[in-house]
Amino acid sequence: MPRLYRPEEIAETLGCSAWWVKDRARRRLIPHTRVGRAYRFTADHLAEIIRIHEEPGLQRAQRMLPSAGPSAPVTRQAQPSTSSTPRLRARPPRRSQYGTAA
Repeated sequence: MPRLYRPEEIAETLGCSAWWVKDRARRRLIPHTRVGRAYRFTADHLAEIIRIHEEPGLQRAQRMLPSAGPSAPVTRQAQPSTSSTPRLRARPPRRSQYGTAA
């Protein structure tokens, strides 16, 4: 039988809150097992959670960028707005239906 870990144990290992672990499991964003109404995790689940949230390393990120030379910084250039959509403006606040200021 594999050992089943509670969300609190997984949260302590990951350095996050138990609420985050339960919320992600409830949304089915991380692998888990349900025992009754409780969320439980195996060591394989923990390894998969770590793999899912792993950031790519520096070498891998550089390979994914277009080759502009190793010392060229990557910057975004602002695109001029060519659309004819009007800018959105906030509405003034509504008055209360009972005549009192909000």
